[in-house]
This record gives sequence, C-alpha cells and structure tokens, in this order.
Amino acid sequence: QVQLVESGGGLVQSGGSLRLSCAASGRPFSTLNMGWFRQAPGKEREFVAVILRSGSSTSYADYYADSVKGRFTISRDNAKNTVYLQMNSLKPEDTAVYYCAASGYLSIYTQWTSYNYWGQGTQVTVSS
Repeated sequence: QVQLVESGGGLVQSGGSLRLSCAASGRPFSTLNMGWFRQAPGKEREFVAVILRSGSSTSYADYYADSVKGRFTISRDNAKNTVYLQMNSLKPEDTAVYYCAASGYLSIYTQWTSYNYWGQGTQVTVSS
C-alpha cells in the first residue's frame, strides 16, 4: 500500500507561481510512476503531468497536458520520496483541486483510472 500526502496549494493571483509537493510512503519510491491530476467543480478529473520510470532505476521521462506545457514542471527527489509540481504563469482556469497519483505500472498515463494510489488533494485557486 502506498500513502500520498499533497501540500503546497493555496490562493495566488493570475501570473503567479506555486509549488505542490507530494510525499509518498509504503513502497520504494524509485519504483513508482508519479502523476498529477486536477479536478475543477463540475468537470472531470484531468491529466496534468507525469514522471515515468524509463529504463534504469534512476532514469525518468516527463510528459504534460497541452494546457500546462511550458508553464508547469514535474520533478522528483527519490531521496526525499517526494514529487513536485512547479506551476508558473498561473491562470484562473488552472483553479482546481490537484491530486497526486502513483502506480508501479501504467497502461495509459493520461487516464486517471490507470493509477492505483491517490492523495487527498490540495486546492489551488488562481484569482484574476
């Protein structure tokens, strides 16, 4: 079983930045594929970014939704068992609850149903 705890959400003005963190426990962190999703009121949960294992245990690849590409960056620190989402140039349409997700194996990384483990979510609100 993997436990995920997000932090770092809050209220920020349009154009501002936030960094979300997700601390994982319960399984060797380096073996996990880690993703971020978000869900706005009345909308479906949508893919934001993922950092995938690629080849060796220390090699990873990151992918992003088109809506955040160039503004958001996902990264991980295996020594701290933590994945981050650096969000820059935030827009009001980025307002949502952001969820951290993890899975040892991923079939389709953009689909939330592919992930086995989820955090409780953290609210991000961007004011105009």
